[in-house]
Amino acid sequence: MSYEKLAKEIIQGVGGEKNVVSLVHCATRLRFVLKDNAKADKAKLEKTVGIITVKESGGQFQVVIGNTVPEVYSAIGDISGILKDSSKAEEKPQARRFGLGSLIDVISSIFAPLLGVMAGAGILKGLLLIAENFNWLEKTEPTYIILFAAADSLFYFLPVLLAVTTARKFGGNVFTAVTIAGALLYPSITALKDTEGPIDFFGIPVVMMSYSSTVIPIILSVIIMSKLEKLCNRYIHESVKNFITPLISLVIMLPLTLIVFGPFGVYVGNGIADALLAVFAFSPLLAGAILGAGWQLLVIFGVHWGLVPVFINNVAVYGKDSIKPPATASVFAQTGAALGVMLKTKNKKLKTLAGSATLSALFGITEPAVYGVTLPLKRPFIAGVIGGGVGGAIIGQAGTQAFASGAPGLLTLPIFYGPGGQGFPGLILGITTSFILSAVLTYILGFKDPVEEEEKGQEIVKSVIAPSGDRTADKLSVTALSPISGTIVSLEDVPDPAFSSEAMGKGIAIEPDSGRVVAPFDGTVTVAFKKKHALAVVSDEGAEILIHVGIDTVKLNGEFFSTHIQEGDRVKAGQLLLEFDLEQIRAAGYHTVTPVIVTNTLDYSDVLPLQNRQIREQEELMHIVAK
Repeated sequence: MSYEKLAKEIIQGVGGEKNVVSLVHCATRLRFVLKDNAKADKAKLEKTVGIITVKESGGQFQVVIGNTVPEVYSAIGDISGILKDSSKAEEKPQARRFGLGSLIDVISSIFAPLLGVMAGAGILKGLLLIAENFNWLEKTEPTYIILFAAADSLFYFLPVLLAVTTARKFGGNVFTAVTIAGALLYPSITALKDTEGPIDFFGIPVVMMSYSSTVIPIILSVIIMSKLEKLCNRYIHESVKNFITPLISLVIMLPLTLIVFGPFGVYVGNGIADALLAVFAFSPLLAGAILGAGWQLLVIFGVHWGLVPVFINNVAVYGKDSIKPPATASVFAQTGAALGVMLKTKNKKLKTLAGSATLSALFGITEPAVYGVTLPLKRPFIAGVIGGGVGGAIIGQAGTQAFASGAPGLLTLPIFYGPGGQGFPGLILGITTSFILSAVLTYILGFKDPVEEEEKGQEIVKSVIAPSGDRTADKLSVTALSPISGTIVSLEDVPDPAFSSEAMGKGIAIEPDSGRVVAPFDGTVTVAFKKKHALAVVSDEGAEILIHVGIDTVKLNGEFFSTHIQEGDRVKAGQLLLEFDLEQIRAAGYHTVTPVIVTNTLDYSDVLPLQNRQIREQEELMHIVAK
């Protein structure tokens, strides 16, 4: 696959570089914020090779790529200025969003860039926990100390990393933001927490907290800092604002964070954690079942991002988290459902897709399985929800905990292995149950296998187009019915070389005797010209026909024409598409002979039109013979 080519198609599909406000990526998705979502061509992107699906959620236009998203993201940066411009706060979408969608957009933009390294660090931390429990390494050994520093530094200095991503999201000065975060972790500031007696800043009481691994305080601080910078830059002279603005930001924001945002953020985070722990304490089985069944639904709508800070905060505050383990059952359930599809389907293309999706989902990348396999087939997705609920209930009841962050998958199982391995067997039992149950349910419940529709469609087409003996029944072809009533004219007699030379494709022409154009077959309108003089329809089998009313009628600017369809409309054979005033067009001095062209002629072995006779709407006009 050419990542550069795919990057160009994506940029074009989202409405061009100028329509992009910002772009980040997570493990599988490009997450765009666009100025105008209406300028994006979602349907075209979904048909592009290399794209699994496209979602609009949480204020973002999300292009789901799969495992190769980092390469595509990098290619976009190489061929455009989108990544350079993603931190420009001056550019905003056309309609400013508030509420849940805006919140999800903020959270995902802040945390998505960190997920890859966070998963890697989490796996290493989990492996060290296993090594410690089995006495393979001692905490005092230099080897353990070095590896633990590599695993834990991300979490210890998390405020610094969040300062970077938050500043980029809100258009603040990244270096000022990092300086504020660094000050929160500065040794003398950390030491103040253990100081006896009250602490104040110019007489204002300061409640000291430990800011290592915290999430909310630095995010709130950098958001306000970004607003303060813009205010300062508006009024401070250009000659001095480059150092006066950071000075003001540091002097105001660090004390404000220590006095207000820090305690507020820590208390809020602790409150959320306590509330969720209370839910698990009430009924761990029920809480686990709800999370296991519902996690993929949250992912589909993008609202799972609201729980990401909670995961991280729980690990930071309590050293463990009870929410992530049941959600892991949902991942393995959809993996099992994809496997069930692979085992049951007779469609070779679907079998290959389901097989590769199963493999990637085992390692935590579920988008190909969900969007490419289980969700379109419906019943397998439902089987996955059921399997996830059962597995989540087992994991919740077992009291499994996560001791580090990371996307659920085979490689990240070590993050669930804590002291003594308590709860880990329950996790293994839960994910195994969810995987097997979902696969079995998918196989039993079944689904509408695409192979059945394809074979049925082939038989219908063969019986329609090959009854006369001069057609061969073993070829899948298309019959186009006449879209216009009139007299058939050979294409070479059309007074326009673009048509008569067959440069645009083979076909036929009709001299109309009425002002109507109807659909030549069941299909989709792919082009509806603004001047209304022409349109194109593609059949369900893929034959593309252009109907061009008259010669040079584009110059009429739509006068004497009226259209009854729009691009993208589904149409049935014989459905009225276009009307025109035949006599007025002729009176204006234009030829009304109407070419009917198969624009993708090269995809077929031949186009066989009827010749030299009168024809009525919906009579057979031409046979398009497949290769």
